[in-house]
Amino acid sequence: MTRAQTAAATRRTLVLAASELLDEGGPDAVTLRAVGARAGVSRGAPYGHFKNKEHLLAELAIGAWNSLADEVEGLRADPGVEPAARLERAVLALIEVARRTPHRYALMFSTSAGTPVGAEAASRLETEYLALVADIVGEPDARRYGALLMSSAHGIAGMELSGHLAKDGWHVSVEQLVRMLIDGVRPGT
Repeated sequence: MTRAQTAAATRRTLVLAASELLDEGGPDAVTLRAVGARAGVSRGAPYGHFKNKEHLLAELAIGAWNSLADEVEGLRADPGVEPAARLERAVLALIEVARRTPHRYALMFSTSAGTPVGAEAASRLETEYLALVADIVGEPDARRYGALLMSSAHGIAGMELSGHLAKDGWHVSVEQLVRMLIDGVRPGT
């Protein structure tokens, strides 16, 4: 293995360790020292790959944005699924990130937008997502309806995470809410 390959493998191991710590205990659990210990590398190794904790957390947020963008891109490429169903799945994919990894989800919306790489990752998801919206409402209205759907999905995720969207309280599931949103933006409904 070359030095560059070893460095890349160490960096991947550090990012995986940081992801695990984030998922287990939130951003406070992610320290460069804890990441190095979890990864089983020398105490100084994380400092050779990341300037500081914020740099590492930004990388985790960027990875989450890119992973979600990959998923939405895959949905867009599926011609066997009707456009409204593709959009519904994309909105649910965002909510699913919040369900599976709430700390990472929160990090996505609190970190990285101020960096060029972070803004690019978030923009990539936005582009994929808006293309799905445009398939339903047309290009001129895509941004307006896209903002409505994205902010609604974010609110739904937040309410579910906080326990304020208990099905027995509101008598509606997350999936039903998303379907109602998609139906509400479809022309002629």
